[in-house]
Amino acid sequence: MTKLYNRTSEKEKRQVLRQNMTSAEKRLWSHLKGKQIEGCKFRRQYSVAQFVIDFYSPEIKLAIEVDGDSHFQAGVPEYDKERQQFIESTRISFLRFTNDDVQSNLSSGCEVIRHKIMDLRQEQNI
Repeated sequence: MTKLYNRTSEKEKRQVLRQNMTSAEKRLWSHLKGKQIEGCKFRRQYSVAQFVIDFYSPEIKLAIEVDGDSHFQAGVPEYDKERQQFIESTRISFLRFTNDDVQSNLSSGCEVIRHKIMDLRQEQNI
C-alpha cells in the first residue's frame, strides 16, 4: 500500500511552505493552533499524495486552504479544482478562503470553520 499522507518525498516542500507562510496564513494559523476552535487540532502544511494543504485536522479530516493572488492566474483555478477533487476523493472535507477573506473578515471565517467542525463531528459521531 502506498503511503498517502505526509510522504517523505514532500517533506522539504512542507518545510519551505511552513517557513514562508503568507500574512493571511499566519493570521489564520494564530487562531487555529493550540486547539482554539472547538478544541480541534490542526496541522500546518500537511500533504496528501503530492499535494500540500495549508491546514488540516486529521481528527475530522478537514482541509483549509487560503488562496492568494497566484490562485487566480490563468490555469490555476482549474488546477486547484482538480487538486481539491483528488483530496476530497480521500474523504477529506474542504474549506477555501481568499487572503482578502482572512485579512478583512477573520471572525466570520472562524465561525465558518467552527460550524464545519461541529457538522463533521456530528456526521462522524465524534
